[in-house]
Amino acid sequence: MTASTAATANGTTSSAGNAPAQADRTINFRIKRCDGPGKPSRWETFAVPVGRGANVISCLQQIAARPVTTEGTRTTPVVWDANCLEEVCGACTMVINGKVRQSCSALIDTIAPREGDTVSLEPMTKFPIIRDLWVDRARIFDNLKRVKAWVPIDGTYALGPGPRESADSQTTRYILSTCMTCGCCMEACPQFLIAENEHEWETAFIGAQAISQARLFNMHGTGKQLKGDRLDALMGPGGITDCGNAQNCVQVCPKEIPLTESIGVIGRAATVHAIASWFSGR
Repeated sequence: MTASTAATANGTTSSAGNAPAQADRTINFRIKRCDGPGKPSRWETFAVPVGRGANVISCLQQIAARPVTTEGTRTTPVVWDANCLEEVCGACTMVINGKVRQSCSALIDTIAPREGDTVSLEPMTKFPIIRDLWVDRARIFDNLKRVKAWVPIDGTYALGPGPRESADSQTTRYILSTCMTCGCCMEACPQFLIAENEHEWETAFIGAQAISQARLFNMHGTGKQLKGDRLDALMGPGGITDCGNAQNCVQVCPKEIPLTESIGVIGRAATVHAIASWFSGR
């Protein structure tokens, strides 16, 4: 859930998680807060002493340890979501200075290098708010279910060696496999709109992440057994035709996954699949 319970009480923790670094300047953090679903939002500002190498998460830990605003008002600790702290899990996504990104890899030396600089933190807007900077990303995982983003096997027993894979295919699939389900591409997409419940998810645009993961598993020697099912899902409501080609997704992806390339590949595959289905009478 939240990393607020892991706050450090003294100094500024470096991004590498080592001993507290010596603070060399003070940065203001302007944070958009909300006490829960349906509750009104408000802004609170905190002054944080920052040392070199600090990231946004380490500064949030300091705020959690001493939740006092710049006006001197004691408030509740800020809540956020985090896990790995090394840009792998995708949990700590938030909007930082107006741009969606991972907070664990957002270094203060880069985004606020001068004394008195202000860092703005907001939750993602395309997912239901839970509290403060923490949002419910369940929809992303539901979208993976929609496209059957897995390799089908019949059991856990040994099935022998899998299909051999070319070096070119392996290189492409590796890049696609680095997706960490962070939600950055969906937050930046103008076609991906907020949907409050599972019924709305079924027809809302599925987003670039699920489309790219469908490509990943369609390329897999065993995973391609479900290729037709995945393409059928992406040809339905909220599928590939709902993409407006804004290309915002590829601009914000922290792993630099070629999302627009994946959308193009799946679009062509869906066209071929539709024609083949028509001729076969399916």
